[in-house]
Amino acid sequence: MTALQKPQITRRAAKSFRRRQLIEAAISSIAKRGLSDTTLAHVSQAAGLSQGIINLHFKNKENLLYETLKFIRQEYEENWQSALAKAPDDPAGKLAALLKSDYKKQVADLKKLAVWFAFWGEAKSRPTYKKICAERVADYSTILEDLLHVLIKEGEYEDIDVTALSEGIVAMADGLWLNLLISSKNFKRNDAEKVMMQYLCQIFPKHKEAFS
Repeated sequence: MTALQKPQITRRAAKSFRRRQLIEAAISSIAKRGLSDTTLAHVSQAAGLSQGIINLHFKNKENLLYETLKFIRQEYEENWQSALAKAPDDPAGKLAALLKSDYKKQVADLKKLAVWFAFWGEAKSRPTYKKICAERVADYSTILEDLLHVLIKEGEYEDIDVTALSEGIVAMADGLWLNLLISSKNFKRNDAEKVMMQYLCQIFPKHKEAFS
């Protein structure tokens, strides 16, 4: 590494750190105030940085919100992909790992759940938000359906509509997120995971061991 290259790498790392710092501050503000009431002043104060730094990295509030949504979407995808990579090499084990990943602390953090619901509330009228929100479950749903097909074949289960089951599981997962958000004192991440696994036990009784 040359003397010229080293400062460039340092500046790049510093830029990445600042962007992450501001996005984390945006997450905190959105969770507390919602999208419309969050201001650049709120974000800069939470990050302990000047508002000029936000303008330098994101130009304006809309770009900051957009990048914040992209960040939590990417984080969500990396979370379930990592869970699958570590899962047992069988369809039931992989299915359990995929669905349990929704309740890992990294993505089922109450602040981030609040941010997801804030963006979902705006998605109908904001095509850019709608696109990213749809992307959150696009690849996830494809993998989910593939695992369901293999598991149904392996267990010789009958009369199961894979598409309907997949959509129902995704809807249930979102509903459990909502329950975590509004009933956080009495309903925890392990409770949500237990509900999902119990549901899978009912659908796939021959594979109960994998979902226990």
